[in-house]
Formats: sequence, structure tokens, C-alpha cells
Amino acid sequence: MKVKIKKVHTDAVIPTYATEGDAGLDLTAVSVEYDKDINKIVYKTGLAIEIPKGYVGLLFPRSSICKYPLTLTNSVGVIDSGYRGEIMLKFDTSFDYQEPDYSLDEDGGINSRLSKGEFTFYPDEMCQHHSIIFSSGVYKVGDRVAQLIIMPYPKIEFEEVSELSESERGEGGYGHTGN
Repeated sequence: MKVKIKKVHTDAVIPTYATEGDAGLDLTAVSVEYDKDINKIVYKTGLAIEIPKGYVGLLFPRSSICKYPLTLTNSVGVIDSGYRGEIMLKFDTSFDYQEPDYSLDEDGGINSRLSKGEFTFYPDEMCQHHSIIFSSGVYKVGDRVAQLIIMPYPKIEFEEVSELSESERGEGGYGHTGN
């Protein structure tokens, strides 16, 4: 199936399957921003896609997420067929932000060393976000940060009834079969 894709950033990487038989296409970060006020990290992919009608794009964390103190904020991202904006991912983090003790480098960046790791900190005066290039603890620009799966979905039409059919499980809820 062909899906239209647009680079909205010059460094964007067209998603690919890592190995034969993979379901998810790897998405690569072109930028990372840290919002210290809400303790979230936002990765931009530099890509916009045109999901065909009748399909949905699903964004999942990669299995490498276990190496980092990150959790995708909405567990699974959903890209509807009408969305044409940049694909971005927002992660909760257990990274503890500390005000940096810093010095300026020759490129205008701010060099900092914290107990949680080293990074270069670039303040953005236009918003409350802060672009950070981390050397440890989170994905970096150029890393594969998520997987995209595009799949069809049925169009659901509900039929209200007074009773549902019987099943073996019935109304058994969480943990109804034991541990």
C-alpha cells in the first residue's frame, strides 16, 4: 500500500522497517524539547503523512523504551486520516529537572553538568519549552523513538438492545481468572 509522506524538516528520515516481517515502521527524532513545567519531553519527526480513509496510524513506543525513564503520555498515539500535521510524540519522564549550573560555549549553547547526566541546554525565548541535547537518559536527535503501524479499521454502527448474548466470561472484570 502506498502512503503519501511529506518532509517538513530537512533532516527528516522516511520511516522504514528494521527487519523483514516487522509490523512497525521506525520513526526518527529530528528534535527534542523538554518542558520543565510539566516534565514532558516532546520529539518531532519532521514528517507529515496522509493516512488513507478507512485507515488509522498508530504510534507505539519502541521496545528500547525500557532503557529510558520515559512513558508515551497517551500510551498509543492515534493519527486519524484527516490529520496533516507533523508527527510528534510526547513522553512523561522520571528525569528530575534541575536548574543548570552552566557556561556558554563558542556556538552559543550552554554547557551544563548535572548529577542526572550531561546535556547542552538551548533556551527558547519564544515559548516555555527548552530544547535540550541530552548525552544520556533519553532518546537523542537521530534516534529511532517510536513505531508507526497503519491499519484498516471497521466503521462501527451501534445497535441498542435490551440484552446481550451470553458468553463464558460474562461480566467477569479485571483479574477474574486469578493471577
